[in-house]
Amino acid sequence: MTAELLNGREIAKDYRAGLQNEVEKLKSMGITPNLTVVIVGNDGASLSYVRSKNKAAEKIGMESSIVRLDEDTSEEDVLAAVEKLNQDDNVNGILVQVPLPKQVDENKVLEAIAPHKDVDGFSPVNIGRLYTGQRTFVPCTPLGIMELLKHTGSLEGKTVAVVGRSHIVGQPVAKLLTNENATVTLMHSRTKDMVESLKNFDVVVSAVGKPGLIKGSDLKEGAVVIDVGNTVVDEKLVGDVDFESAKEVASYITPVPGGVGPLTITMVLNNTLLAAKWHNEDK
Repeated sequence: MTAELLNGREIAKDYRAGLQNEVEKLKSMGITPNLTVVIVGNDGASLSYVRSKNKAAEKIGMESSIVRLDEDTSEEDVLAAVEKLNQDDNVNGILVQVPLPKQVDENKVLEAIAPHKDVDGFSPVNIGRLYTGQRTFVPCTPLGIMELLKHTGSLEGKTVAVVGRSHIVGQPVAKLLTNENATVTLMHSRTKDMVESLKNFDVVVSAVGKPGLIKGSDLKEGAVVIDVGNTVVDEKLVGDVDFESAKEVASYITPVPGGVGPLTITMVLNNTLLAAKWHNEDK
């Protein structure tokens, strides 16, 4: 068996075409969704990533801008910049690029984003709404993972291992999977015999940032493998899964890069569109 590749770039391209149609409908009503990203400092990789988000937004007809603050900007001034965007009715979605400089409390800044503009879905309010089944912004990487999994068939009754329990990927995606009637086991560094037990699962989602953690021999024949790992090794981006061995066992597998990443950015756009729609509906 050789796995079918879940090409995130192609799936994202199709999804964004649908978003572009929705943006055009809103613009015909005089509403142009706006995504604004705040970046503190001059880190080249972060700035490149921010620009890619803005470029993606503009490509589907949204407005997009970047608020750039100096590396030594105080926490108070970062919070003031966020609050200014909170009060700006022309801004629908706010992202703050992390990590932030050491003098700025990351949690405090992310919590300062108005929940109705928190298109990353990281605020405690939006996370709480996710777990209580209310209207909310779902964190973008978990939402992208679910879109990829749609292309593999129904999840109902499937056993799923989620490796990694972060608040921004592992835990939210476990919740979304249970919503689809999958049976989910959330694994982490203290899980006994973690890798050895993966042969019991129909689907494996790994998001720990440990290159080569999972090999083909660890997987159930025909498993679906979603690799969220994103680590630079010898100037090359690699995932948690040994792709070459895993593709000979899995039925579907994501590459790194080109798997989950494009869907993450796409879901930022999805949530920005929702923010604009909901703002118009709630007027």
